Amino acid sequence: MSSCDAPIIVIGGGLAGCEAAWQLLKHDIKVTLYEMKPRCFSPAHKSPCLAELVCSNSLRSNAIENAVGLLKEEMRMMGSLIMEAADATAVPAGKALAVNRTEFSRYIEEKLLAWRNLEIIREEIPDIPGNRTVVIATGPLTSDALARSIGAVTGSQYLYFYDAISPIIAGDSIDHNRVFRASRYENDAGDYLNCPLEKDEYEHFWKALTEGKETPLKPFEEARFFSGCLPVEIMAGSGVSTLAYGPMKPVGLINPKTGRQPYAVVQLRQEDKDGILFNMVGFQTKLTWPEQGRIFRMIPGLENAEFARYGSIHRNTFINAPVLLEKTLQLKNHHHIFFAGQITGVEGYVESAAMGLAAGLSVASYLKGEEITPFPEETAFGSLLHYITRPDHRDFQPMNVNFGLFPPLPLRVPKRERGHHYALRSLEALKKWKDERAKSATSGSDQAVLDKA
Repeated sequence: MSSCDAPIIVIGGGLAGCEAAWQLLKHDIKVTLYEMKPRCFSPAHKSPCLAELVCSNSLRSNAIENAVGLLKEEMRMMGSLIMEAADATAVPAGKALAVNRTEFSRYIEEKLLAWRNLEIIREEIPDIPGNRTVVIATGPLTSDALARSIGAVTGSQYLYFYDAISPIIAGDSIDHNRVFRASRYENDAGDYLNCPLEKDEYEHFWKALTEGKETPLKPFEEARFFSGCLPVEIMAGSGVSTLAYGPMKPVGLINPKTGRQPYAVVQLRQEDKDGILFNMVGFQTKLTWPEQGRIFRMIPGLENAEFARYGSIHRNTFINAPVLLEKTLQLKNHHHIFFAGQITGVEGYVESAAMGLAAGLSVASYLKGEEITPFPEETAFGSLLHYITRPDHRDFQPMNVNFGLFPPLPLRVPKRERGHHYALRSLEALKKWKDERAKSATSGSDQAVLDKA
């Protein structure tokens, strides 16, 4: 196997960019990695090293019965540099995987620098290079200049800079005896689940909401909210009736259990065709995660709600991936441009690194002229890729990996055992997929030898 003549350009030296570069180098492909640090720092970054962990040293659960733990195990199976570094620099953290942040970054940088096919250029790259295969892995704080270049290629209406996210709840944790399905003014079953509140329930909920503890802004975030994505607690703070005339208005909704209109409702929008996940409509929030759990479980029907994703509002740069990307993470209209990491619409360090790994494998196949076979949807990799590229998204928002994204299990199993069954199915599917890829690569190599003969 020979190296590519022109190096592949990877923009961004975070976890996703480093992982993408690693996968390419393992395939004997030359890489030029652009990282603007230390010449230029984003408002969040402090260290000059590659793969800097900014917010936490924890990479979350390490148990495969948890979706993010399963994703980490899949990454290990695929030879992930990020997971190798995390395991090598782990510190005690119970069931979570936590690392020494300084040693973690140093490990990754040293492993990458050992490759002769890698060049690291420490400067900002303001434009997407023309007619070159490129992986854009610049993360949530992409520089303004490069963001303009991305917007020019993708269409600026598909590039977002501020992220307003409502919580997402597991459908089987909703008490369906307390909610009703209806859309406003429609006589059919409707598209929404509605959680009805009487006046005293609403006022009790409103009081808790206005007194809830909020997540403090990061130093690089402005206390600037747009009219279309005000935090629900900010709206509540303007008066006791505001929510009842806003996102919780009951107009056009009749509760079939009472035959009348509730005082207020919380609407849940189905996120997938199987009803596994439901979005709390209009409930973007900066409440802390424990407060979200405590306060939102006061809503009738959500007393035992399990949160697949908590709400948040924070500065973020991400593309409308379902419109723009193939499952291979390449632009539909520019196949030489690949995206990786959080900019694709995933949340979290692990998910970002996983998309870097997937992008690296896709580029390697693309350069060899091989068919790029997507990860099976039963895997954590495949479920994330399916989520961010699924064309039927009505309102695309970034997402952490969770079992609600996976295809349903074929048989009903007790809830406490589902993670185990998802994991068994996923790892088996990934092993089979990986073996088939290896077999295909071997036969392709043999055919190339025959062709030369």
